[in-house]
Amino acid sequence: MTNPVLVEVLRGAVVESAHRGAIAVFEADGKPVWEIGDTARSAVKAIQALPLVESGAANAYGFGNRELALACASHSGEPAHVELAWAMLAKAGLDETALECGAHWPSSHAATVALARAGKAPNALHNNCSGKHAGFLCTCVHAGIAHRGYVKSGHASQEMVRDAMQAVTGAAHDFHHCGTDGCSIPTYAVPLRSFALGFARMATGVGFEPVRAKAAKRLLSACMAEPFLVAGTGRADVALMEAAPDRIFVKGGAEGVYCAALPELGLGIALKCDDGAGRAAEVMVAACIARLLHADKALAAKLIEQAHPPIESRIGAKVGALRPTAALS
Repeated sequence: MTNPVLVEVLRGAVVESAHRGAIAVFEADGKPVWEIGDTARSAVKAIQALPLVESGAANAYGFGNRELALACASHSGEPAHVELAWAMLAKAGLDETALECGAHWPSSHAATVALARAGKAPNALHNNCSGKHAGFLCTCVHAGIAHRGYVKSGHASQEMVRDAMQAVTGAAHDFHHCGTDGCSIPTYAVPLRSFALGFARMATGVGFEPVRAKAAKRLLSACMAEPFLVAGTGRADVALMEAAPDRIFVKGGAEGVYCAALPELGLGIALKCDDGAGRAAEVMVAACIARLLHADKALAAKLIEQAHPPIESRIGAKVGALRPTAALS
């Protein structure tokens, strides 16, 4: 099937381009609340961080909301992110050389400029996934697992992650659905509805044993308490979670993916922009959450505003905007 157009891009009053996509919203008992289109492929870090908490590693190293939020992050590589990832590794007696995620320049322009001005090159701590990988490594050290090669399929670390992902989403995570993520760990093609269901479970604990329910709540609460550490300065994830503290969990992913949870409604959300455009995915998730939280008119208005970001010229004049289509209204 062809997914519908969910976001339009205006130049003046003219639709200049459009983005198709799909959305799934589920309750924790498996009841679909809202579905648009159909697609698969996503990546979710809050679920991948469950072994860090469930193994006892987070408690053993004294990790609080800041560290757990970073373990769920796709951060911008700003100094606070880099320093905290280093501190997490240090608790386990490791440093950045243990990271196997690779290095890239920070996505934060200011952080990249500062690093270059200092005559330095980025290392693995600047990788947007360094917090997640620090969590993997801390779990390995705490559990007495040899950490070299922890990113590879079949390593005990990735088996713990795979088992958690499979149990939470109810979808197969096996060789036939497996690829390799940009940070080198296995990644799996999973229907959006499975991730929506998984995040509804993460938000409510429905279907979980007490240990997992407690760990899931702790991770989502940490992200909502420390949104900057989940993303970074000026990022949509931060704006959405700060719009309603402790009420909205959102996490963007690669290729136009977003997962979210609304604990007060017991709902999980997963969506994808077909062409992988992050700008459209940000509009989609803001509009989707605004619709679901429509009873809070002030909050819904704030979210709707975020779903209509302006396009500006080089001198700062508004020359267009993005907007959700009627399918998202």
